[in-house]
Amino acid sequence: MIVTVTLNPAVDCSMYVTEYTGNAVNRAERQQITAGGKGINISLILERLGIDTLAYTFCGGETGQLLCHLLDKTGLNYSVVWLENQLTRINFKLHHDKSETEINGTGTEIPSEILDSFISELDKKLKNNDVLILAGSLPPSSPPDTYAYIMKKLSHKNLRIVADTSGKALLEILPYKPFLIKPNNHELADILRKPVNTPEEASAGARDLQKLGAGNIIVSLAEMGSVLLTADGTEYRIKAPSGTVKNSVGAGDSMLAGFLAGLEKTGDFALAHVLGTACGSATAFSDGLAEKQEIIRILNEMLPDSQIVQKFFDIEF
Repeated sequence: MIVTVTLNPAVDCSMYVTEYTGNAVNRAERQQITAGGKGINISLILERLGIDTLAYTFCGGETGQLLCHLLDKTGLNYSVVWLENQLTRINFKLHHDKSETEINGTGTEIPSEILDSFISELDKKLKNNDVLILAGSLPPSSPPDTYAYIMKKLSHKNLRIVADTSGKALLEILPYKPFLIKPNNHELADILRKPVNTPEEASAGARDLQKLGAGNIIVSLAEMGSVLLTADGTEYRIKAPSGTVKNSVGAGDSMLAGFLAGLEKTGDFALAHVLGTACGSATAFSDGLAEKQEIIRILNEMLPDSQIVQKFFDIEF
């Protein structure tokens, strides 16, 4: 079973404009409203790849009701912890020419007693060897050790915990030996306080994080591809497929979902890395989260023999 947790979800409102002028009224050619949040994105891609998940998230107010409505439309298997007298945040994304400008809302407050009750529910739900994905930023009122606190409370279980977060929140979890983390090069550079601009620097940085407790590590490098360092020290590098980037939001989440789906299907880290790259690129080349057919199209370009794709990933054409 794969369970995702999104403590700080959002209603994502994207506006697409051809002409933009500051300090003036601008009109969008089109707009898109979707459910946002790393764990939610990961669950959506996993389910498009045929992997069942349960997505937990925290919602409040009218915007929380809208988020639930948007999730209902996706058909995602999800569960909500309701927060009284609070509002789920709204994130605005302005797409103009080849640029993306984001304004992210502040998020809700999760009282400690509600978090503890939620952890107890997770404890009952999860079984040994299940995958628990802790993904995204923390609400502004939550301490940076919140993810570490969840991991500590569940440490009596043999879980494979995946964390996709950054900064101090990422550093706090490393002593609890997460199964997988996925920083991008900027997040890795921020933690290490040194540049990470090449695959060689990403590899060295990943090895530094392994010394602090991380197991498997994927470092994404945008158009340069990514580096995978497994817990046993094996390293894989892969280049990003060529294509026109339309959207960076959710690409990293898609990559992580694809990697986990590949690992679930095959147990092969190298093949999982390929599927992860295909999923991340498919989202980057789409206006929103990648649909299954776009993932398959890119995957077939990376592994031209479709029989190989179908054999290893069990994807129906």
